Amino acid sequence: MIYLKTEEEIELLRQSNLIVSTALAEVAKAIRPGVTTLELDAIAEKCIRDHGAVPAFLGYYGFPNTLCTSLNDQVVHGIPSDKVVLQEGDILSVDCGATIHGFVGDSAYTFCIGEVSDDIKLLLRTTKESLYLGIEQAVAGNRLGDIGYAVQSHCESRGFSVVRDMVGHGVGKEMHEDPQVPNTGRRGNGVKLRKGMTIAIEPMITVGTYRLIYEKDGWTTRTADRKWAAHFEHSIAIREGKADILSTFDYIEQVVGVL
Repeated sequence: MIYLKTEEEIELLRQSNLIVSTALAEVAKAIRPGVTTLELDAIAEKCIRDHGAVPAFLGYYGFPNTLCTSLNDQVVHGIPSDKVVLQEGDILSVDCGATIHGFVGDSAYTFCIGEVSDDIKLLLRTTKESLYLGIEQAVAGNRLGDIGYAVQSHCESRGFSVVRDMVGHGVGKEMHEDPQVPNTGRRGNGVKLRKGMTIAIEPMITVGTYRLIYEKDGWTTRTADRKWAAHFEHSIAIREGKADILSTFDYIEQVVGVL
């Protein structure tokens, strides 16, 4: 069932999402070669709790950490570890959630560790661009297929692949609510978007195949061909005429610059 949010509830979602955005910016300050993903996790958890919120991922179906940290060919749900040490030229998707006043914020950003190749920079830019193209379609009266088509057509036009097995989702009092929000689709198809719907749009884009394999830890997914992947996510509210983006990358990009 899809739950439409009131204006007051949307503002509570904005608050939780801005805490997530702040935590990701704190992570951005610490990201560099030699840092472990577990160190980043501790930074994010402290930031979230310092703002009076609680980590939304921690304990979710048994997930053991605050962040999902997915390195290079990992797509999503990587588990932070003191054994994963960032290296020059890596990329790291950092997905973060926080709950305050009963509402969940959810956002993700893929970081460059030092200098990365031009081909990988193109992957990251394309993925981020596709997120905003999808958001442009996320207005009342359009359909979910319009979002998926915008993401898919942009990324495939650049020669990249769009992950099918993982999708965006509704967000609110629960981290994963209806509807599912695929990153593929046909224009004019799917659930009709209505004012008050709140969703997380999160393109997961790969250099090679879109097929995934699952690691033995039960969480981490990586590309079947071991080629690299990028992941960006915003939580938004559906409005008339223009989507309302509840999370922000501005805090992050004040630290690392704009891709």
